[in-house]
Amino acid sequence: MAIDRKSAGLATTRILIGLFLLFMGIGKIKWFLDPSILGGQLSGWREAVAPGSVSAIYLERIAIPGIPLFARLVPLGEISSGIALLLGLWTPVFALIAFFMVLNFQIASGMIFTYAFLTNGYCLPVLGSTLGLAIGGVRLPWSLR
Repeated sequence: MAIDRKSAGLATTRILIGLFLLFMGIGKIKWFLDPSILGGQLSGWREAVAPGSVSAIYLERIAIPGIPLFARLVPLGEISSGIALLLGLWTPVFALIAFFMVLNFQIASGMIFTYAFLTNGYCLPVLGSTLGLAIGGVRLPWSLR
């Protein structure tokens, strides 16, 4: 009996990213009761990014005004995406949701526009894994399979 290495690799990635998201979401459960925790983080990022930058505009127009909503959606999204990926339920959908959540944090923090983005374990590996899982089951026109 041969092992399907591609399927085993995708399953391993799915499970590990699922665990990562689940525990990241569990760590943010306190945001439900106290949105000011997220507010403090976003305010700190706002002070750190360059005025007029994409990150500053995103923080001022979307993230900071949406703190009460995002303080509830982010933990819920991370926990539900993590559980779905762990169980293999609607993997492309929940992986894409996770990709956009992580991307939003990278843009808001300004990290995506720095060299450190390329070397940070939370950046490229998580974004690449979630995007790979999102499109992994989709046959693209240029696919070789």
